[in-house]
Amino acid sequence: MKGETMKGKRIFINLKRFDIPASRGGICPLEDPPVWAKDILRRTVALGLPGKGDLRFVFFFPQSLLVPAVQTLRELKVDSSVLSVGCQGVYREDVRPGGNFGAFTTQFPAQAAASLGCLWALIGHSEERKDKFELIADYDPAVHTMREARERANEAVDRVLNQEVHRALEAGLKVLFCVGETAEEKGEGTEDEQKTRVQKVLRRQLAVGLVGVKEALAKVPGTGELVIGYEPRWAIGPGKVPPGPDYIEFVSREIKKSAPLDREPDVVYGGGLKVENAKSIGGVRSIDGGLVALTRFTPPLEFSPEGLAEIVDRYLEGIA
Repeated sequence: MKGETMKGKRIFINLKRFDIPASRGGICPLEDPPVWAKDILRRTVALGLPGKGDLRFVFFFPQSLLVPAVQTLRELKVDSSVLSVGCQGVYREDVRPGGNFGAFTTQFPAQAAASLGCLWALIGHSEERKDKFELIADYDPAVHTMREARERANEAVDRVLNQEVHRALEAGLKVLFCVGETAEEKGEGTEDEQKTRVQKVLRRQLAVGLVGVKEALAKVPGTGELVIGYEPRWAIGPGKVPPGPDYIEFVSREIKKSAPLDREPDVVYGGGLKVENAKSIGGVRSIDGGLVALTRFTPPLEFSPEGLAEIVDRYLEGIA
């Protein structure tokens, strides 16, 4: 049934550097980013997006915009099951009663995110994976030239991300955990050859990144939740060609099958849900939503609730 097809689908929004005004090199159109954050949430609610087509929305804000965002949703008395706020990442360690009181200068513990009112954490985003890999490469440049060194580095990144997932779940946060292959990992050759390599990458990211997560989720039945975002890293960025529906369906089914959890996880498309691809992605039966970054990709770069509404309408057309 149509209602069953749409039930539980989510749209995640990652608002990246909207905490910096355009005059300083960011992309916030206002000189006062907290005012902008409050305004987009109010406009999102005014447009009737939360709950439209049974969709649920999560806005990931930069750390400095979390407080005004959470306060705005409280003022609007929005049902958190249809519209909530998340953070863009958490630290691999955390404070504990009777333990470390929080000597994590420059880091953002999951308990801090939870205490601010966040309900979700974004972990393993392609930009975070790239940053962690580059730190290892700075120590050992061999990861750029030696396959075994590169594989060890990627597995180390997965282990750190696994620690972040556990800290988020322990703090009561729900998690959007991102996976995806680079152009190098996808490689050249026939489609079957590429798929075999992609399967290997995804299976490693899931096996290592989700170690112990099944047990962690079982400790918080009914409240713990983990969604997986698929980011084809080779297709992200200006001028890149996104994968087609068949490729996305292949990958999302592989993720559902390979994730070491008690049940098949929801999988959302994280390679950039936009007006141009929203309808076709909505038609992929094994995809449970998407991740939006911008609604305008030519200067001036922009995110607007009105643009989001257009993406949502196209996505729902694909589901229908």
